[in-house]
Amino acid sequence: MNFGLRPLGGEKLWVLLLLGPTLLGLVLGAFGSIFATLGLSFFRWDLLTTPEWVGFDNYLGLAGDRMFLRSLSNTLIFSLLYVPLTIVCAMAVALLLNRRIHGVGLFRTLYFLPVISSPTAVGLLWTWIFAQDHGVLNAMLGGIGIPPVRWLGPNMALYSVVVVNVWGAIGEGMIIFLAGLQAIPREQYEAAHIDGANAIQRLFYVTLPAMAPSLFFQAVLSTIHAFQAFDYIYILTRVGNGNSSVPTLVFSIYRNGFRFFRMGDATAQAIVLTAIIFLFTLVYFRIQRRWEVPA
Repeated sequence: MNFGLRPLGGEKLWVLLLLGPTLLGLVLGAFGSIFATLGLSFFRWDLLTTPEWVGFDNYLGLAGDRMFLRSLSNTLIFSLLYVPLTIVCAMAVALLLNRRIHGVGLFRTLYFLPVISSPTAVGLLWTWIFAQDHGVLNAMLGGIGIPPVRWLGPNMALYSVVVVNVWGAIGEGMIIFLAGLQAIPREQYEAAHIDGANAIQRLFYVTLPAMAPSLFFQAVLSTIHAFQAFDYIYILTRVGNGNSSVPTLVFSIYRNGFRFFRMGDATAQAIVLTAIIFLFTLVYFRIQRRWEVPA
């Protein structure tokens, strides 16, 4: 008895039939959400009444929205600090853990733990560390005679949340950089060593050029994470009435959409955020093409 599938259309037909529902769901879920968000940005809607067409008013109103402009400024400053610090710290950890040392697997696991930990639990833990009166950090500073610091106060909150977000992202970058480091042929290091290159020269003339694809990939990921940062920032800097002392673009979207139910304003800001991330990504890829090491 022949149970072959080819008379019914071959393997391609069966692959299409089996994967079709999933692919259809992904296409509708992804592109459907994008078009729905784009369309909603041209309406005024509070989730209860009938949507009202306002054209580009939601976008034009962003220029005079102080909260949006402040959130945009905070997000740009946060990104300028977060992206290079994440890349440098993750690269440093990867270089250290790429060596043959005892217990290296345990250290890699420990550095990766923040990536899979609950942001809420981690944020509350850092709130305790940064507390002004009974915080761990100020207690350590008090032991050496330094007065308490308002780590989450108006002047320090932005830098404090940068530290927490960088700490939480090192593990992800470490994995990416470890994969790149272990793909570099040992012959390149041996040739550089024979030519008299020291450790610093091998880093800048062998390791970093060979790591260019991993570096740019991590730069893109870090930029996306920076512009989408929300959980740690909201937990650490939340103040009365559900506001934040360091509002970011994602917080502004959340505030407009789910506190004030201005869905049109929220979706317009989401589209602007998407456009900014897209532009930064294009810039990264243009730079990568110029820096790419020929095979």
